[in-house]
Amino acid sequence: MTNTVEIAAVDLFCGVGGLTHGLGRAGIKVNLGVDLDPACRFPMEANNDVVFLEKDVATLTSEEITAAFKGAPFTLLAGCAPCQPFSSYSQSARKKGPHQDWELLNAFSKLVLSVRPTMVTMENVPPLLKQPIFKEFVTSLIDQGYFVDFAIIDGRKIGLPQRRQRLVLVASQLGPISIPEADKPVVTVRDAIAELPKIEAGSSAPEDPLHASASLSEKNLKRIKHSKPGGTWRDWPEELVATCHSRSSGSTFPSVYGRMEWDKPSPTMTTQCYGFGNGRFGHPEQHRAISLREASMLQSFPRDYAFTEDNAKINFSTLGRLIGNAVPVLLGEYIGKTLRDHVVQYAD
Repeated sequence: MTNTVEIAAVDLFCGVGGLTHGLGRAGIKVNLGVDLDPACRFPMEANNDVVFLEKDVATLTSEEITAAFKGAPFTLLAGCAPCQPFSSYSQSARKKGPHQDWELLNAFSKLVLSVRPTMVTMENVPPLLKQPIFKEFVTSLIDQGYFVDFAIIDGRKIGLPQRRQRLVLVASQLGPISIPEADKPVVTVRDAIAELPKIEAGSSAPEDPLHASASLSEKNLKRIKHSKPGGTWRDWPEELVATCHSRSSGSTFPSVYGRMEWDKPSPTMTTQCYGFGNGRFGHPEQHRAISLREASMLQSFPRDYAFTEDNAKINFSTLGRLIGNAVPVLLGEYIGKTLRDHVVQYAD
């Protein structure tokens, strides 16, 4: 048995490189990242030794993927298709209706069957598990001789400092493959971001422009000052409660305008994670929403991961989308280690 196996990968719908970075940590070399969003180019190339191709995966050819494998003995095709309308895919997704972006899985499936890599992996939202398109994808892999396993991964079990659940699939031509159980110690918000310097709402840290927090209106500043970690807007004085929350229809949404708790994992990072009113994204202690850097670190990106060029203007909407939609690095590493251990098992 050998630990020196060469695995070359192509990352489709690569985003800012969360999966690529995690796979790299596990010893799997991603040679090509493909995404339709031009904003992904800089973070992919600046943080990873990878070529970025700005292209619609639906128009990608099997020849382009095969060339990127560079003749490696073991190959991996990864496809984390968007789980919601976002970025450049949003216009077509809006026209087609909700969840039609899952149809992008068809494009990925066709490429898998055409290229026939040694291994395949994908991750997506858990509700995809119940969709016919997912069952068809699994059946097509099995019909082509792949061994398949899939599971819902709880991010807290792999050391991710947030409550995030994702559907992960792995497949291999080498032999039976399984996703191992994980039970790592819980990592908290404090563990992840407590060492970052204090900043105020609407400001950023001079040494790290991404450690920037969105501004707050005068009313929202009063609201967050009355918010308790883990509490709700019900803790506020009556004059600060929003009209919509006073109605019976709004009383069932206690987590909006919430603060995180230091000694628990954070809620799931979303594309709106930089906004105090968009969920439980208030800082546990400081009177502001979490910064973009804090959001990325809760997604397990390294503290020095570069999302923009030096001196670039910080766009909260764009960067929030990129960070919220990213595959957490730790999840990528967990998948990568699973695949690498599998190849080592069958390499000799």
